[in-house]
Amino acid sequence: MSKQNLHDQVMAALGTVIEPELHRDLVTLNMVRDLEIGDDGVARFTIMLTTPACPLKDVIYQTAKAAVVRVPGIQDVEIKWSSNVPTDSRIFGRLEMPVRSVIAISSGKGGVGKSTVAVNLAVALARSGARVGLMDADILGPNIPKMIGLGFEQPRIGPNEKLIPFEVFGLKVMSMGFLADPNTPMIWRGPMLHSAIRQFFTDVEWGELDYMVVDLPPGTGDAQLSLAQSVPLTGAIIVTQPQSVAVDDARRGLAMFEKLNVPILGVIENMSGELFGEGGGETFAEERGVPFLGRVPLAANVRQGGDNGQPVVVEQPDTPAGRAFQDVAQRVAARVSVQLLSSQQGIPLNIINK
Repeated sequence: MSKQNLHDQVMAALGTVIEPELHRDLVTLNMVRDLEIGDDGVARFTIMLTTPACPLKDVIYQTAKAAVVRVPGIQDVEIKWSSNVPTDSRIFGRLEMPVRSVIAISSGKGGVGKSTVAVNLAVALARSGARVGLMDADILGPNIPKMIGLGFEQPRIGPNEKLIPFEVFGLKVMSMGFLADPNTPMIWRGPMLHSAIRQFFTDVEWGELDYMVVDLPPGTGDAQLSLAQSVPLTGAIIVTQPQSVAVDDARRGLAMFEKLNVPILGVIENMSGELFGEGGGETFAEERGVPFLGRVPLAANVRQGGDNGQPVVVEQPDTPAGRAFQDVAQRVAARVSVQLLSSQQGIPLNIINK
């Protein structure tokens, strides 16, 4: 059999391998690159993932290998991995910045650990190999600097007159906490909030990013509206505690994003466990027909990490809370890929979500 025929048969075999999130085959999705068949009968190729944080990489590997080794003449398979995060093309139409996706982290009320989730989610994505920015859009109550171990310090200004974001834990970070005296209250209203949030996009030298994680203030006020007006959001994540009071507030937050035509990437249940109960966030997600991204247990080391400026995914990644945040980050990355590729390739979301 000629090398070309063998090449075609291997590609045909890979055309039967279904990407678990998108429910399309690897060949149709153009995920197979640089296929070569060696004289030793080994098929070598690269699979281009839609995110370096792919949660089903092992499943894809096993399925692809099983399909290819069934081809007569193929003795083994060697697979390399690369990734190319899909781009939300609407961002380039509105802002001149090379950011592939913008993820809003929101909650219906304060005290549910939304900023803790935003920090650990962003760090987990960065540790997977993605290029990540973390924007603290809680203009009036910025907590991100303390939670990542940075105090009040004025950022530098680059040669193009843009602010240089701080870099820590593989993230690029900007917050009003770096720009305003933490002991002075900020009493700003809608227009000023809108201007500040937009300037955090346009006047900061973010560089190329796969994910921009935006930590919003709690509630359904000016900041949420300003963000939705300033930049096309790839999607919003709703953070809630398990108990019904928190879920009721989360329900209002989700409804607000729906009215703003912002896709809902899913719900995260934080502080799950004996004190606040378990399952409220998952039930809420099921009721509203949106993905449940996972639960994070109530644990002292999560609080300690925030107080000490050492996120739990960095300081104690193998603890239950550390692993939970990493699992959630993988699911978020997968949902972003699904959201963007479904719109680009015309794959109905109701089919993908099944």
